Amino acid sequence: MNKFLAITVFTRVAENGGFTAAARKLGMSVSAVTKTVARLEDELGTQLFHRTTRQLSTTDYGQEFYERCVRILADLEDAELELQRGQVAPRGRIRVVVPLSFGRVTLVPELPAFFEQHPDVIVDLSFSDSNRPIDMIRDGYDVAVRTGHISDSRLVTRLLTRSPQVTVAAPPYLKKYGVPQAPDDLANHNCVVGSRITPDWHFVDAKGEEITVTVQGNSIIDSGDALREAAVAGLGIVQGTWWLFRKDLERGSLQSVLTDYTIEGAPISVLYAANRHLPQKVRVFIDFLIAITKTK
Repeated sequence: MNKFLAITVFTRVAENGGFTAAARKLGMSVSAVTKTVARLEDELGTQLFHRTTRQLSTTDYGQEFYERCVRILADLEDAELELQRGQVAPRGRIRVVVPLSFGRVTLVPELPAFFEQHPDVIVDLSFSDSNRPIDMIRDGYDVAVRTGHISDSRLVTRLLTRSPQVTVAAPPYLKKYGVPQAPDDLANHNCVVGSRITPDWHFVDAKGEEITVTVQGNSIIDSGDALREAAVAGLGIVQGTWWLFRKDLERGSLQSVLTDYTIEGAPISVLYAANRHLPQKVRVFIDFLIAITKTK
């Protein structure tokens, strides 16, 4: 038995005082309404209505059952309205995981604008620079931002940006030591490297051919945030993805060098579950990420 249909039919019969009036309201035949109520009574093992040739009224058990059914149907209607409102006006919590530097430099400073547009959305933000794949479904994340090439058939991977791999330095450093004009000039500069492995920096010439330069300096820093701070402090020349330095470049606290030799960096993508009915709160957050990662 379709229990939802049965209690809907039952409540309409009780409210309209008869099978014929209820059938008219429900768009069903009188016989279908009558049979539905009879099957419900059989399943419950009790009589729900007093039936006479002139009137129909609920029994004591029927009245108690009616009151509970009304509450159930009202709760269901409220739940449906909440879901519909969630699709029209984004609301609720979304769990997001992003790389630390991306979150601190690119995402968090823009969040006030997001919340101004979507005040009923709560962003539960986590940070992870691990190269290990994140199991979004197991860990309960709605959205993830990752760097590199991601392959997971359970997820939708949408490219945010292929930001260039830029080479930067603070203006005071460049004023003191000069601006390199070609990659080979880096041999005469203090380069702050972000890896203990062979510090190779990559460039591309006007013909599209790749140039690799092994740089050296007095600092090795394996944190993106600290690497950025070192560049702003004038410690030396630094290479990294554009979004790490974007705010400093806009403010003028860092300056790009060797721009004619810039090489494309690793793709930055947003990942989310392959769900046909994507919640509106997730959809607007993805649109927000796309907007703030556009290269100016």
